[in-house]
Formats: sequence, structure tokens, C-alpha cells
Amino acid sequence: MDHTCGGYFTCLDRDGTVFDTDKFVWLQARQVWMFSMLYNELEKRKSWLKMARHGAQFLRGHGMDEDGNWYFALARDGRPLVQPYNIFSDCFAAMAFGQVALATGDADSYEIAERTYRNILRRKDNPKGKYNKAVPGTRPMISLALPMILANVSLELEWMLDADTLDRTVSASLDEIFSLLLDPERKLFYEQVAPDGTPLDCFDSRLILPGHGIEAMWFFMDIAERRKDPATVAKAVDAVLHTLDFGWDRKYGGIFYYLDAHGHPPQKLEWDQKLWWVHIETLVALIMGYRLTGREDCWAWYEKVHDYTWQRFPDPETGEWFGYLNRRG
Repeated sequence: MDHTCGGYFTCLDRDGTVFDTDKFVWLQARQVWMFSMLYNELEKRKSWLKMARHGAQFLRGHGMDEDGNWYFALARDGRPLVQPYNIFSDCFAAMAFGQVALATGDADSYEIAERTYRNILRRKDNPKGKYNKAVPGTRPMISLALPMILANVSLELEWMLDADTLDRTVSASLDEIFSLLLDPERKLFYEQVAPDGTPLDCFDSRLILPGHGIEAMWFFMDIAERRKDPATVAKAVDAVLHTLDFGWDRKYGGIFYYLDAHGHPPQKLEWDQKLWWVHIETLVALIMGYRLTGREDCWAWYEKVHDYTWQRFPDPETGEWFGYLNRRG
């Protein structure tokens, strides 16, 4: 916690030393969400709620522009550094203030969460707005990232949304992902495709991010379980297992960060790194898939990914986790 300027320090060395004081709204909001969620779901520990309020106060005072859009990055004292081009800052802020409102009953937090959510819905068809670098019309594409996070945000705010808005938004996200972004034969998710669902032969459309597709599937398993929809659960589990088969590094173990759908050299230089979040999201999806279906291949993969993850990512000297590993782990 930054007791001088508010918010949290998130750039820490292995021993906890702060090495950069910039504050990224994704990370600030996620910590507010985490402490609030712990308080709401695990234990009414006052220290958790105090930490959540601390971050929420900083974001409330500095995180938005005059139109209610959330900046991407702030200086230590809260002055904006990076314009609000990234709608995912808004998504994480909505989830954060939704949990704070649930924990505290605070009307202002409730209003921020609801207003931010409505703003996300308004911006979703052109999320970057005036900050979009792409030339309009040349190569229009839709992405996996937005419908998956929109479904997740909607479920997070379920307690404060009317049933029609929730159902309409979640159903649209589910339809877009399974109808347009999933390759029905390979059961892999493209990161971007043409608006009609056609994969394009370019770097951006050939891009497969295994962790993203797997993460999306546990979101939709959660939705399908709530809706008592075993067919969607089965479809999601199939996609997880096919993505793992495609994305697993058979030589060194672990899940690749980026891959090319056609096997060409990926444009991303860090394509072969092994990231902590990819493996954590995979473990969540696999254990959820096993719980919902009892499929033994889910459990076999879970043990395989679990062993790799716990052998490689924890730092034996400090107890923290490494975020990024090279291909060899």
C-alpha cells in the first residue's frame, strides 16, 4: 500500500522492494476487487476491507477522465499518464467497485460500478474510440477478448443488474464466441476474425493465445452451470482440451504464450514464454471441467499442468511467484 499518495505499489522486486511507482489501473482495480472479494466471500476481516477502501479511494479520485472513461496508467500521485484507450481498465474498475459496493453498501461505489458498466456497453462496438490506430474499413475484425470479459463483468455485477440486461449481454457474448470465434473443426479460438466469423490470413487473425481461449471457457462453464446447460459445458470442456493439446510444449512442458494457427512463425517475439496466468487459468478451467463432467482427461491434464506449475513458478527463496519463464522453464 502507498500510504503517502494512495493506491498500491505493484512493481516489486523479489524481496518486496518497490522498483517503479507508476500505477496501472488494471492492477489497482484488481487489488481492490481481490480484497473486497476476500471480505465478501471468505471472512469479514477488517484489514481486507480497509485495504480495499484504500485502493478504491485512490481510483475514485484519479482513475477517470471527465467522461467517466478509465485511464490506463497513472503517476504515483494519480496524475494521468496514459489516455483511456483500453476498455479493459473500465471492466476491471466496474468489477472492483461492484465488490466494494457489495462489501460496504456504499451508494457512490454502486453508482461508479453501474455507470462504468453502462459505459462499457456503450463503447463495446468501438472500444478504443478516438484512440484507435487502425484505419477504419480496411480490415475490420472482432476479438475474443471483449465478449469474454464482458460476460465475466456481467456475472460479477449480477446482483446489481436487471435480469433482462444480464441475460441479453451474456447471451450475446456466448453466441459471438461460439458462433464466430471458435473454429468448429479444430475447436480452437482465434483471437480475431472478420465480423462474419471468417478467419483472415494475417498475423492478427492467425494468432492463437491458448491461455485466453481456456480462460474464456471457464467463464462460460460458469454461465452454463447457472443456466443448467450441459451442452454448453461439454462444448467448453472440449475446447479447453483441444486448446491444451495444441498449445502444450511437448519438448519442455508448459503452455506456449502465443501460437500461429497455421504453424507459421508467430509475430510476437515472446511467443514461447511460459506465463503464470496462463497456467493458473488453465488449472481453474480443468478442475471446473472435471467437477461438472467427471471426464478423466480433465483430471489427467489437471495433474500434468499442476505439476508443471508448482515445480516452476514459485520462487523458493521468497515464496512469491515468477510471472514469466523462458521456454525451458
